[in-house]
Parts: sequence; structure tokens; C-alpha cells
Amino acid sequence: MKYMFIMRSTEEALEASKKIPFEEILNKMGAYNESLIKAGVMLAGEGLADVSEDNAFVVDFSEEPPIITDGPYGETHELFNGFWIVQVGSKEEAAEWARRCPLGPGSKLEVRRVHEAEDFADFADNEYIRKETGWREQLGQS
Repeated sequence: MKYMFIMRSTEEALEASKKIPFEEILNKMGAYNESLIKAGVMLAGEGLADVSEDNAFVVDFSEEPPIITDGPYGETHELFNGFWIVQVGSKEEAAEWARRCPLGPGSKLEVRRVHEAEDFADFADNEYIRKETGWREQLGQS
């Protein structure tokens, strides 16, 4: 089973992180990532740039054509700062790995199962379900 861990912070978490040397944060996250990799469960993981940077934007599909703006991004607790995708045997195992994440007070880790091909078995004859199988093979994600 694949799960995505979505890292979310509150204002409290952002303030608390300012009191910790950045290298300490890097070391804790690095050690966590290393443990996921050594266990063979980490498929992907990335931290995201802050929305205050000039390269972030929002695509709003309320109109046709969709409108691209530099915000608004919503409240701090609605934003996410990074993610991991892990391959584990059960929801319980995903929960154990999530508990080990070195996040501090005010941070949350939303854990969601990622759909896999088996979830669409009833639609196996669908053109795009078949194509996706091929795309995943091309990307080395089969």
C-alpha cells in the first residue's frame, strides 16, 4: 500500500522552528529520511519552497479559462510544506512511520492512501487506465 505523508504547519510551528538552528532541522529530517530509505519504504519525498517566494502561484478553475494568480493561498494551517510517499504493508505500518517523523508542536502530518491500479480493476478496459499502466512502466513506477 502506498501512503502520502503531507506535512502541515501552524503559526505555532513556524514560530517554534525559528528557535531551532536550521542545521539541526536538516539533520533530524535527514536521519528520518535515511531510516525510511534503509527500511525500503520511501518512494519519494520533497520539501516545498515557501509560498512567499516568487515562483509560487494558484490556478483557480472557477472560470474558463482558469485564472492564475500569486495567491491567496489560504490560512497557514491549509498549506503544506512537504511530503513523503511510502510503500508499506498496512495502515498501521504507515501510522508507525508517521509517528517517527521529527516534527514539533503545532505541526501535523496528514496521512492519505495513494490510489493504485488495483483500485480501478472495475475499469481495467478503460483506455486511460490501460495507458496509465504503460506510463507507469515507462517511468519505472510499475
